[in-house]
Amino acid sequence: MEISKMNPKENKRNLWEIVSTREYQKHVTISTIGSTPESAEEIDDKIVYMEDLEKRKQAYGICGECNEPGTGEDWCQPCNAKRFKNNFKNWTSGNKDIDEFIQQSQLNAVYYKKYLEWMPFENFKDITYITRGGFGKIYSAEWPEGYIDSWDIENQKWKRYSRKAALKSLDNSSCISAEFLNEIKTHLQIYLWDVIQCYGITQDPNTKDYMKVLFRILNLMQIARGLLDIHNAGKIHKDFHSGNILHHDGSYISDLGMCQPANNEKQSDKQEGIYGVLPYMAPEVLRGYQYTKASDIYSFGIIMNEYISEETPYNNIPHNDALAIKICEGLRPNIFKYTPKLLADLITKCWDAKVENRPITKELYQELEKLYYKQSKYRSQINEYGDKIKLNRTSEKRSNNIQTHPQAIYTSRLLNFKNLPEPVNSVDVIKTTLHSEYLDCQLDELDLNEINQDEENNIE
Repeated sequence: MEISKMNPKENKRNLWEIVSTREYQKHVTISTIGSTPESAEEIDDKIVYMEDLEKRKQAYGICGECNEPGTGEDWCQPCNAKRFKNNFKNWTSGNKDIDEFIQQSQLNAVYYKKYLEWMPFENFKDITYITRGGFGKIYSAEWPEGYIDSWDIENQKWKRYSRKAALKSLDNSSCISAEFLNEIKTHLQIYLWDVIQCYGITQDPNTKDYMKVLFRILNLMQIARGLLDIHNAGKIHKDFHSGNILHHDGSYISDLGMCQPANNEKQSDKQEGIYGVLPYMAPEVLRGYQYTKASDIYSFGIIMNEYISEETPYNNIPHNDALAIKICEGLRPNIFKYTPKLLADLITKCWDAKVENRPITKELYQELEKLYYKQSKYRSQINEYGDKIKLNRTSEKRSNNIQTHPQAIYTSRLLNFKNLPEPVNSVDVIKTTLHSEYLDCQLDELDLNEINQDEENNIE
């Protein structure tokens, strides 16, 4: 009797669950020794640990091929690792370190946002230069092939989705650096839902600089949730400013190259020289102390105020030692007077000179979520804010009257200030109309004279 051959597609069907993001994260968390964030209050019940098979089954369902619980939405780490491994022979970046780095990400991926691919530069179309950051250039491009989302079990092939992508190059990175790989590694370590995703690496054939393929953008509330994702992973961003947020139908945190474990250094440990953008840096960091989660919160407060007021902080004065002194003495950007009270209070708390008075990241996100989802309660504040913003845009008075100072620098650089005063909160800062009716800094005439005098001394 002839035995018929089994069709490899038989008995294989989609058994995945649709993940409820109100109940579970989109993929498992790998628990390791020392990986628990220092602020346990920031962790919620949505986390699904790799070893919790029953919770994995409830959250993600079962793999239709190996019948084991999934490791993320529509994802089975053991089965997909085999598929990736079988394809190793079909590609190379030309750099052994990068090849191994990408291969490890594919073998360990518990979800589609956790793998990297090598992407030939010719796979991208309509590449357009956008802007320059502190360490490289950013381009937009069409990505017709798109990223792998999941395995199509019925048709036995990868499901891919084309996207518009952002390509970020690093200056002088043709010789791959540890810093470059470290930023990408950070993307893989963090639970990524509101932090911009890195899908792989490519290389400009002209400059030979390696690029990270990034996309996805969200709004202000999602920036806070992205920061919560970073902090829940026990990390600090360390270079958090508006230039590291990409905008397109929302906002997304990028540039995790300087990210480090939150418990890597004690706050009391001073350092010689710090990288950052002065207007967004917490006063204790300006004084040489290590970045902390609280310093990220300070930066968020500056970003939030910039987002609401539509003005970059301290844009009409030089970003030098004198400004650093004034920040330590309590100087902060003006809060637009029609800002909803909940947001104005939150901004003020975020940039408090006392670290212990700043909100934790979870509280920050919850307050923004409250305003977003309970709009009816705050409708009068929101409407007034919206009306006044429209009025200011129509008059164009603010943009016409404010000139960006040539020494106002908004890219990351090495700073090293000496003998800065102990940070305090100013209670009597005098607002002035010396330069503009809408001057965005809370400076009195003496402040401006001091800063301008310092600028003249630097020029001499």
